[in-house]
Amino acid sequence: MSFSVSVPGNYGYVILTTVVGQFVANFYMGGQVMEARKKFNVPYPNLYATPGFHKSADEFNRVQRGHQASLEQTAIVTVASLIGGLQYPIAASVLNALFSLGNIFFQIGYADTTLDVSMARYKKGGALKWVGVFGSIGLSVNVAGKLLGWWGVKTV
Repeated sequence: MSFSVSVPGNYGYVILTTVVGQFVANFYMGGQVMEARKKFNVPYPNLYATPGFHKSADEFNRVQRGHQASLEQTAIVTVASLIGGLQYPIAASVLNALFSLGNIFFQIGYADTTLDVSMARYKKGGALKWVGVFGSIGLSVNVAGKLLGWWGVKTV
């Protein structure tokens, strides 16, 4: 079976938010980790600070964990956005922007040691990332369902 794919005119927004938006967010968060490395004296090759060895292990690890958490969903959101954007380019772009912004807010909240670690990542807007994750997956499932004829006529 073969098929051709028509890319909608607004698909450029999908590319911008998926590639450039995620790069900018990741670059910003990586910069926060680099600043925390200097501030808390956690040199390479340590991915995380060791409690009992590094004086400010918890403070550094919260910044690092906030960044690492974003990387755990980046691959699936990227693929889901590129697929979902074939049918819903504006929705995919918005969801990807929410994912990127939510990741930044997630890290900012996680790094705030005045907040309890169990909810800190969500107190400053970090839950937005999950709107982006699940929304992007939902769009790609919808496109797949249309390709497979699950919801009526194959329209993609």
